[in-house]
Amino acid sequence: MIPFLDIKTINSQYRKELIEACTRVIDSGWYIQGKECGLFEKEFAKYCGTKYAIGVANGLDALTLILRAYMEMGIMRKGDEIIVPSNTYIASILSISENGLIPVLVEPNIETYNINPKLIEEKITNKTKAIMPVHLYGQSCEMDKINLVATKYNLKVIEDSAQSHGAYFKDKRCGNLGDASGFSFYPGKNLGALGDGGAITTNDKELAEVVIALKNYGSHKKYENLYKGTNSRLDEIQAAILRVKLSHLDNEINKRHEVAKYYLDNITNKKIKLPCLYEINNHVWHVFAIKTKQRDKLQKYLSNNNVQTLIHYPIPPHKQKAYSEWSQLNFPISEKIHSEILSLPISAVQTIQNSKSVVKTINEFN
Repeated sequence: MIPFLDIKTINSQYRKELIEACTRVIDSGWYIQGKECGLFEKEFAKYCGTKYAIGVANGLDALTLILRAYMEMGIMRKGDEIIVPSNTYIASILSISENGLIPVLVEPNIETYNINPKLIEEKITNKTKAIMPVHLYGQSCEMDKINLVATKYNLKVIEDSAQSHGAYFKDKRCGNLGDASGFSFYPGKNLGALGDGGAITTNDKELAEVVIALKNYGSHKKYENLYKGTNSRLDEIQAAILRVKLSHLDNEINKRHEVAKYYLDNITNKKIKLPCLYEINNHVWHVFAIKTKQRDKLQKYLSNNNVQTLIHYPIPPHKQKAYSEWSQLNFPISEKIHSEILSLPISAVQTIQNSKSVVKTINEFN
């Protein structure tokens, strides 16, 4: 079976460095809020081009804490609205609901799967406080158009960069394209930890300071609590692991580009709609998502021919039981995407032989 994502092999490339990193932490005797996390934050901020990076427990917490910080700063309050794409992973929306804010869904561009900037303005009300563009599958959103709308209406822009580590929009990387950004380091991400992890990037000093307190029980100084905070800290082991993997990230992205280019150049089956790529550096290929009206049949066929695939994602947010209040809403573009999308194997360790086999099998599908 050609695996969708061979995480074990990806990490085995760096086995010696990872063991050394973990040993360094074990021998230090300091396991939370220590040197490794501080160094990773500096290195990740530099990589993204931002002034600040703050390690947190996971990607959902990253987005949740950004919004919570804006509420503590008086920029948002319960009942305010946050614009978010209607076809995102549920975490984007959960971060909004968790804070007592209202998610306002906007359809994506059918070609790129990212939020359609042309549809944002019509959803803005006097309660709208932010736009949350999601760089889905690893491709950056059209941030120039989104930022123009945000500036016009004095809205915050909070990037969901959980899938787009290293992707560019023009001359800036994701994480430095808005007011703040949330990252996930879930093991399957392009920059993945060996467990959960996340980070917030921003150039806003006040926001950074509030987040730093909120993630640590609302405290900057032990036993002195400024806010009703939470416990969401990136631990030293994961930070040390991420430092190793960050140093290899650009090389891994380049290898993903090679696999994606092979697919784009060689998949010729007319029943398959290939991803739309408007600039090569805008995409880091966290997911290579094709579209077909025969999705379920194709997935079964590929599985029978030893090609593992996944669906990102089978059920749109407004059809989830968790948001049953939206069940009567109609988002036809999202519904079409969710019914036709299929993700092919792609990773930095995928062999050309495996890529050729995937292409050959797809081209023979009828």
